[in-house]
Amino acid sequence: MIEPLLLTLTNVTTMFYNQELTKATGFFFERDYRLFLVTARHVVLDEMTGHKPNFLSIQLHTNPGNITMTTDFSIPLYKETKPVWKELVDSGGIVDVCTIELDRKALGDKIFFHAFNTELMVKSTDEVSVGTSAVIAGFPLGFFDTLHKLPVARQALIASSYGIRFQGYGYFLTDAQMHRGTSGAPVVIHYPSILGKRTDLEWKLIGIHTSRMDISSRDKSQDERLNLNCAWYADILLKLTDP
Repeated sequence: MIEPLLLTLTNVTTMFYNQELTKATGFFFERDYRLFLVTARHVVLDEMTGHKPNFLSIQLHTNPGNITMTTDFSIPLYKETKPVWKELVDSGGIVDVCTIELDRKALGDKIFFHAFNTELMVKSTDEVSVGTSAVIAGFPLGFFDTLHKLPVARQALIASSYGIRFQGYGYFLTDAQMHRGTSGAPVVIHYPSILGKRTDLEWKLIGIHTSRMDISSRDKSQDERLNLNCAWYADILLKLTDP
């Protein structure tokens, strides 16, 4: 039995025509029969570094009986020079999360995956507290099970008060060893099924990992990284998937 959580994710490669630029993580989110790819906003456009791909390539599984079989699917990022992704700006500035609506017909009927939805999101901040154990699954440094095309997971702890915008931004902090390539990964907590079966998605989405946090005063010759990370609150997806 394949862990359903791993089938919510897809390996994202940013491209500029035939040139591969970076690796990242994305996951699927459904709302009102519409399907979205969720990833970090800086994956599709990062003005600070000049990163500007013109399409994404994602991997999709095509045979439930043979998990090694996949296909690549290209997503153009612009339509007549206009971005196809949806992004938001709040009181803290640009939200580092974006969504791209996917055409189910274009995907075809042979692919299979799992997707988060509004029912698989925490309903109250009381469900999460400092020290709560969480999981962040993704493709660190582009690493994954290359045979089965499945991501890997990292253990994480909630490191700041859940429900409060850390330093005024729309994210909370996690304590986990993370790497490039996991931008856009879902941050989840485990809700075991009462029936004890692994056929359902037994995880609730609490955030979207986008970046590692560092401080400018750190002495790189003496001090290690904080191993703290920014995770945007999952409820931002409600606005990013509104019609």
